[in-house]
Amino acid sequence: MVGFSRKSHNIFSKWWWTVDKVILFVSLALLTIGIILDITASPAVARTIHVEDFWFVKKQVCYALVSVILIVGLSMQKLRTIRQISLIGFIIVGALLVLTVFFGFETKGAKRWISLFGFSMQASEFMKPIFIIVTAWLLDCGKKYDYFPGMWISILLYAGVAGLMLLQPDIGMTLLDSAVFGLQLFLAGLPLIIVAAAVVCGVAGLVLLYFTYSHFHARVDQFLYGSDETSYQINKAMQAFQNGNLIGKGPGEGTVKLNIPDAHTDFVFAVAGEEYGLWLCLIIIVLFGVIVIRTLRSALKETNLFVMYAEVGLAASIGLQAFVNMASSLHIIPTKGMTLPFISYGGSSLLASAIEVGMLLAITRQNVASEDKDMQ
Repeated sequence: MVGFSRKSHNIFSKWWWTVDKVILFVSLALLTIGIILDITASPAVARTIHVEDFWFVKKQVCYALVSVILIVGLSMQKLRTIRQISLIGFIIVGALLVLTVFFGFETKGAKRWISLFGFSMQASEFMKPIFIIVTAWLLDCGKKYDYFPGMWISILLYAGVAGLMLLQPDIGMTLLDSAVFGLQLFLAGLPLIIVAAAVVCGVAGLVLLYFTYSHFHARVDQFLYGSDETSYQINKAMQAFQNGNLIGKGPGEGTVKLNIPDAHTDFVFAVAGEEYGLWLCLIIIVLFGVIVIRTLRSALKETNLFVMYAEVGLAASIGLQAFVNMASSLHIIPTKGMTLPFISYGGSSLLASAIEVGMLLAITRQNVASEDKDMQ
């Protein structure tokens, strides 16, 4: 029998006593909430595509089991292994992004998905955590070695990744990755004059996107003026929150979900609001807040630059994606087809979130830097 004593030297015991158990259990709690909401939100969607009611649920449970394995497996790794996995993953996922542009299948006016060995996947979801780790590594090396242009290499890689995402187009993920990358560059000491120039370029880029991409143009117009199908979705989502009020209508009793397209993915937060009320919505917000705040507090105490850059990047990525999904459901920002980490249905989203948290747990393990020979 495997021992979990502090004095035990087996890999599971060492992992258990060094991993951040708060972030681990919060992530598992979000995963559980996602499955519960999928049970009530997905049957109506399943009927529209003429499959059995719990077809989506069964798939999500399978993805969830793989996600738990990913979280635990990645969280056991040393920093060196996490960097190696990210480098190899960057090459593979980068190639998939290229293939998606040419061979991806179109959904709602965008080629974001590619079929691989019978499975459809969204490569941009997997690039998100991988690029954060690679960037943190490059920025750290740039600080350690004066001759190594880590910042400039990371900027070139970002330009390539962002360009491929815009070709799909996946504007939401591009903006999310850009914000996280900008934060990492700021922490690495990017001069304020360049930061100011980047902000100006970012605003100019948003204006350019508005006049270049019709889909983006329509989303912004809908938010400002209220029109077309997207406005219908938002109106239904707001109706769901109103119906739920404080305590909700009860599990499975929601009715608005029957009329919201993508109720089990982009608007799953509205389903939570209608069936369980304000209390569950607040719990979900608090759980994401725990992951972000706890990670940022750890980063403030960190002396290892690679770990700090990676921690801040991963925390910002999880927090921003959760904010975008929930805020768009509440009509605080323009709608964006971005999933709620761990809660929305979808294999790519769930597995990418698991990779994100698994890597986060790996780099925040106690004494993990001292275990890594390269960090000494």
